[in-house]
Amino acid sequence: MHRYFTNQRHEALRRRVRDFAESEVRPRIAEMEAARTVCHDLSRLIARQGWIGATVHRAYGGMGAGHLAKTLIIEELSRVSGAMGAMVQASQLGAAKIIHFGSEEQKKTWLPAIAAGDCLPTIAVTEPQSGGHVLGMTSRAVRDGDDYVLNGRKIYVGNSHVGDLHGVVVRTGEGSKGLSAFLVEADRPGVRVGAQQQAMGLHGFSFGELFFENCRVPAANLLGREGDGLAVAYSSSVLYGRPNLTAVSLGIHQAVLDETARFCAERERYGKPLANLGNIKIKLGRVQSRLLIARLAAYHAVHLLDQGLPCDAELMNAKLVNVETALESARDAMDIHAACGLFTDRPVERYLRDAHHIFAPAGTTDVQLLRLGELALGTAKGEWSSRLANLVRGEPSDPAEDDRAAEPAVAGCRTSLLRERTELQPTG
Repeated sequence: MHRYFTNQRHEALRRRVRDFAESEVRPRIAEMEAARTVCHDLSRLIARQGWIGATVHRAYGGMGAGHLAKTLIIEELSRVSGAMGAMVQASQLGAAKIIHFGSEEQKKTWLPAIAAGDCLPTIAVTEPQSGGHVLGMTSRAVRDGDDYVLNGRKIYVGNSHVGDLHGVVVRTGEGSKGLSAFLVEADRPGVRVGAQQQAMGLHGFSFGELFFENCRVPAANLLGREGDGLAVAYSSSVLYGRPNLTAVSLGIHQAVLDETARFCAERERYGKPLANLGNIKIKLGRVQSRLLIARLAAYHAVHLLDQGLPCDAELMNAKLVNVETALESARDAMDIHAACGLFTDRPVERYLRDAHHIFAPAGTTDVQLLRLGELALGTAKGEWSSRLANLVRGEPSDPAEDDRAAEPAVAGCRTSLLRERTELQPTG
């Protein structure tokens, strides 16, 4: 599979990220698990490797390496630490809104800083009372001269406590055309980060609350046009959220197999390694089989995305398959470890906890199945991967041409966006 989808540059990148994860991230895991709070310095160290800019075009200082390369980066970090894999995926999700909808001035201002690791971006969409029902949000922005004044509250914002630039979707009017997106600097007056709450897993990563209290933002910080907020939210979730979270699940899944195989080889029963027992081999075989299927689904989907081909269904399926199989394999691993798996001196319980965090963002399993069912019935509408293919590849273009191309694309997707009102939780 590696030979089919990846080339020598991909595999060199994989080795570089893996070596970094082993030398720089693994020694910090015990500290992150004990503290259960965001790890600021490690997040910055990882960002400064340039990996947040995997899909940022080289014209803006990025790697210009594409979505498969991005998947490898997240996968290898998550193989050691799901929290740090989640940190990178959330930042890359935050960059997507600028890549897709930013003006040339916004791209020149922010993408080089993001690619260099000097700016960690977020995307803030979900609200307490509306959850994944994006059209139910109530946070608002009101035009006041050359500024907009933002008021509201966002939850489950990935990298909430380390983010430098928040992409915030709020109401500027009514209905599906009444949402708009803004770039809001974290240190801007009127922005407040809520206290970090302890969570089940992903210790070292933060996904918390942001409060906007009469926060004045220049009109130049508007992403796209007024009314593009729904498109900003959904395109980021579909084209980045799903494959990014797929990659986190894939890395955790690989770690589950590695650790369980190691445990079975070292642990003895009846005077022989545990791995000699037939029922243990069968369980390990199931884990191995699931992992092969999961990686195939993940790499195939982002391979199509890099080619600019329609692949919304493949992205949905990859997220569904990877999350479900990682959880199944983590539960099998816990069965194999038995009582040994209940203690924190072994990482298998951490893998199970971390894997659960990937279930809801960018759509639960039921949401993915619902969309795939609509595809089977021929009632699915639109393909984000087709509409924004050139932007997915990170190709710079004339902003005027982008405007002309975006108008029919955004207008043509209103119906499909309304149908996806329960899908988006892009921040975890």
